Amino acid sequence: MTPFGARVRELRAVKGIQLKDMAQDLQVSSAYLSALEHGKRGRPGPGFVMQIANYFGLIWDEVDDLKRLAQLSHPRIAVDTGGLNPKATLLANLIAGHIHELDDGTIDRILIEMGFDEEAGQNA
Repeated sequence: MTPFGARVRELRAVKGIQLKDMAQDLQVSSAYLSALEHGKRGRPGPGFVMQIANYFGLIWDEVDDLKRLAQLSHPRIAVDTGGLNPKATLLANLIAGHIHELDDGTIDRILIEMGFDEEAGQNA
């Protein structure tokens, strides 16, 4: 699941909205919305993010947070380390090869070390 998908699922749960009902209201298939929530589809476009924000009646900072989460939610990323220190390439490859082995605590520590504020959904 992506950060964006988790947030959409959370919003649906708070409002008590079934996935199929939301999909119908937004005129997309349930399969698409489910795949988006579970990170099986690429990140949504800005127009669809705004549709979702409007659907849930989000305002100001909530909309900005949803946009930010969408940007951080591409499930398959490419990392260009060309021209960087060889250690950067090593790090990128190690993370790619071992991300599935990292537990939540380790991931949290790495995010904190990189200055990521989980509550705000952005770099601190």
